[in-house]
Amino acid sequence: MQYRKLGNSDLNVSEIALGSWLTYGGGVEKTRAIDCVRAAFDAGINFIDTANIYGRGAAETLLGEALEGVPRSSYILATKAFFPMTETDKGLSRAQIRKQLDNSLVRLKTSYVDLYQCHRYDEQTPLEETMEALTEAVKSGKVRYIGFSEWPVDKIQEAAEIPNVMKFISSQPQYSMLWRSPEEKVIPYCAKHGISQIVWSPLAQGVLTGKYKPGSAPPADSRAANSEMNYFMKGNMMSDPVLRAVQGLLPVAKDAGLTLSQLALAWVLHEPNVASAIIGASRPEQVKENALASGHKLSADVLSRIEGVLQPVLRAA
Repeated sequence: MQYRKLGNSDLNVSEIALGSWLTYGGGVEKTRAIDCVRAAFDAGINFIDTANIYGRGAAETLLGEALEGVPRSSYILATKAFFPMTETDKGLSRAQIRKQLDNSLVRLKTSYVDLYQCHRYDEQTPLEETMEALTEAVKSGKVRYIGFSEWPVDKIQEAAEIPNVMKFISSQPQYSMLWRSPEEKVIPYCAKHGISQIVWSPLAQGVLTGKYKPGSAPPADSRAANSEMNYFMKGNMMSDPVLRAVQGLLPVAKDAGLTLSQLALAWVLHEPNVASAIIGASRPEQVKENALASGHKLSADVLSRIEGVLQPVLRAA
């Protein structure tokens, strides 16, 4: 496992991170989820990402149990807040950040998180209030660093220009061979300002594993076949043209000595501004396979072949 510096911080995170969205505390049975966490540590993964909204606290609770007894200094823990936990508990006001952070710490059974992230931008709360509350959280010792997920560039810049507040060190966008929108504005801005990307869905919700075949029903044990985990898997991402193109990547991966999943992860890690790619695993063997993507440098020829295969369907995806 290789490690990269996370933005302007002293955190060195594993190139592959273990996520818990739609899986732990929800779609994946408890014992198997804990086995995945253990497999991650065995593979050298030191970065665990979660959020209060995942299972409305269930993912954090499971991770709190799975991480109990593991030396706290041996892993980097990230969580998030923004989405509604109840009808009234939502957003990034000062009161909500204090409340949701404390609740997350209780569920995670820890006194601090290494990274606290704004899960989305809060249009209902003044940005200054949010940034001041995050700064207070850092000064309290409950948070080491702060980040955001899926913020527009103008709001990232506004936050950076507020005086006397903590600065963001990380951005968490959706990014994959099939979803490249961060390349237009977010990555260039962040690269100039000491903010690293922690990318979610680098395997495009499993599409880039090659398990979904054009014209065929999804495998019974896959995310696409699970009503609790497949609500982001709609539209063009599962269309036959996209699935055919993904199958066309199989010989590229083989020639590179990688599985298709490893090729997809190595592709996002080819971007220097990406510090870590978050994987969601339902089985320990998936963790082990994906962790082996770390450290692989894709040649110019491989990158060119990937573009040749995917370019016709990128707009559709």
